[in-house]
Amino acid sequence: MPVIPGCTNLFQDCKDLYQFLLACKQVSIERAKSHIVSISVEIPSLDPLAILHQFGKPDQLHFYLEKGEQNRGFSSENDTVAIAAIGAALSQEIEGSDRFLQVKNFIRSSLSNLITTDTSNADFVGPHFFCGFTFFDHNFEQNAPFPGATVFLPSWQISRQKNRCIVVANVLVDSSLNLNLMSETLYHQFQAITSIKHDWFGLEIAHAALLQQNITKDIENFQESVASALVSIQSKHLDKIVLAHALDVVSPIPLHPVDSLHHLRQLHPDCYVFSISNGRGQSFIGASPERLVSLQNRQLATDALAGSAPRGKTPIEDARLADALLSSQKELHEHQVVIDFITQRLGDLGLRPHLSPRRLLQLSNIQHLQTPVQAVLPTAVHLLDVVAELHPTPAVAGTPRHLACEQIRRYENFARSLYAAPIGWVDHQGNGEFVVGIRSALVEGCHARLYAGAGIVAGSDPEREMAEVQLKLRALLGALV
Repeated sequence: MPVIPGCTNLFQDCKDLYQFLLACKQVSIERAKSHIVSISVEIPSLDPLAILHQFGKPDQLHFYLEKGEQNRGFSSENDTVAIAAIGAALSQEIEGSDRFLQVKNFIRSSLSNLITTDTSNADFVGPHFFCGFTFFDHNFEQNAPFPGATVFLPSWQISRQKNRCIVVANVLVDSSLNLNLMSETLYHQFQAITSIKHDWFGLEIAHAALLQQNITKDIENFQESVASALVSIQSKHLDKIVLAHALDVVSPIPLHPVDSLHHLRQLHPDCYVFSISNGRGQSFIGASPERLVSLQNRQLATDALAGSAPRGKTPIEDARLADALLSSQKELHEHQVVIDFITQRLGDLGLRPHLSPRRLLQLSNIQHLQTPVQAVLPTAVHLLDVVAELHPTPAVAGTPRHLACEQIRRYENFARSLYAAPIGWVDHQGNGEFVVGIRSALVEGCHARLYAGAGIVAGSDPEREMAEVQLKLRALLGALV
């Protein structure tokens, strides 16, 4: 990886930027291949979501991920972390059962031709690759909004952690690059990014009530599926299956995904708020409580998250519901299935997982059983190898996994797309973070499709599972507008 040091901030002077890109172009000519050039600069603290709001365009790929104070993923500190990626210097769409391997190879190939200005190990410095995977390997619907896998290196990446803000510009440099045009374009775009105001200006029109009228539409089909799945479980064909419900809603005015993200992070500061677009006007957004896996300096962290109950309206009711959850044999069994799956899968990769004590993850409207799991990741194992091994967990599919996925296709009359699938990033050092795309919605214009699911095991009650799904949908619906 060639390192061409520049001045402290190459964007202070367009001439400095030109000279740097000229040196990079010369390297590209000498080696007879194109190179990815990555420029990292620290700037005064800005809101990455506000920058996405200002500069993101419907015909561009984008990615956004923010973790709240109660969610631990990017670091062991209790602090809000946000990262936005806008545009694509490189991208690839992939289908098929080897999609995780292909994405890993794409990242490694891209990094083999990297020129950077920074060799530090600081968080969010240097190029990051942003990924979205659909739940199933193959799309069986025409004009699917997302391919089996999307991976891209953004043109611009903005991150904020502990009020430390890093901007990364990524450029594809080859012998045909117009240095004057590129240096001027990058210079002016950087100036525009750093001049954005801190204040957030969102929609003032409140029309959530118009959408909530559709909350119970077609929910009877979900109840029937739960009842049918319970028959399979009672006959020992399945141990568990996670069934989802999709709710289509229409707004009287266009929905703005970035405004919805702002609402989500206000309503659910204890969740991962995320968005990934396809560059064709569709965005998949949500507020997920579930981290699939994170990796920092070879320290791997994941969670077994299964078993849930609503929050109480009073402290006494809340405590009663929490105690019932912690003592429910049904919920404890469902949770243990996920623990056993994760430890076995990590063991298959040669890892030695360590389990922390089980605890409650209490969110604003729901609480879950959670068991944190840690392990040291060998250098020979890539983060995407772990993602491929873990997805889908029993928390979003069921057991046995293969049979549960077959039955999901049978019972659900819609395509899951990115719902309940891995969404995240990998940096140039191999660190990364992936969340599970639950409590989510596909947004396009005035239309949104909302997704929520529930785990079905022996002892499940169709009406109770329906109520859990409605609770999740209602929380998401309230944040869309």
